[in-house]
Amino acid sequence: MDFSRDPLDELVVPDGTEAREVDLVTDGDVLIGGRSTVDFGVRGRNVLAGESVEFGGAIEAEGDCRLDMWCDVAENVLVGKDAYIGERVHVAGEMKVAGDLDIGDDVEIEEGFEANGWIVIRNPMPTIVFLFVYLKHLLLLGEEDTAQRLVSELVDEEQDADTDPLVIPGNATVSDDAWRVSTPASIGDDCRLHGNVRAETIDVGTETTIFGSLRARGDISIGEGTNIHGDLTTRDGNVTIDADARILGDVSCADLELGPNAEVDGTIRANGEVTMGTTERDPE
Repeated sequence: MDFSRDPLDELVVPDGTEAREVDLVTDGDVLIGGRSTVDFGVRGRNVLAGESVEFGGAIEAEGDCRLDMWCDVAENVLVGKDAYIGERVHVAGEMKVAGDLDIGDDVEIEEGFEANGWIVIRNPMPTIVFLFVYLKHLLLLGEEDTAQRLVSELVDEEQDADTDPLVIPGNATVSDDAWRVSTPASIGDDCRLHGNVRAETIDVGTETTIFGSLRARGDISIGEGTNIHGDLTTRDGNVTIDADARILGDVSCADLELGPNAEVDGTIRANGEVTMGTTERDPE
């Protein structure tokens, strides 16, 4: 992950992420900005959520779970290590923590909680929002090494360095119907997602399947072998569709670049140039 900028200024869906019926599943950490709505449950290594995040399902964290104040979880919270729960958090199910539980005032856990380690109740807890604001100021001051150390304390040190976190910006909406952000969106390789994607720009990796349309103000790029079950629409940008990708819908853009064997099953509306690649022949 690039720590030379604000880590919450882009929707990042890492390689291999899947939306499985009611759960959003990833191998790495999950970072969610404040006042976002995630209608899925979330399963990942460490789960960190800012203030007033709403979860439509359960949270399962292999490592730590940190929920800032006013978060709301519709089902259970299961934590493999330690949990840090801010004041006025609401959990509709039960909470089970394998390690220590640090919990703020006025927290409501409807079906009770248990922890194998220490249980500390205090007000207030260090907030995730404060940590990210502090991180942003460090980056603005050019203190990238200090920022890196801070992030290392927030995530599991045993996590593979090549495993990027799932990042959902603040004020986002993520559901089976739509993924809506006001930032750029980057979706990795070998992902399988449901829902229309709405973002500033959209970059999709290789061999990914998205059951929904993609709409952006700027450019949209589709990686090799990816299937999009919906339209591609950009207001001011260009669309690039790499080799062997397939779009089961219409494409509307300025310039369009089609790679070898790329397919568009719908109507193409391009205000500018349309460039079509060809497959290179092997020398005889």
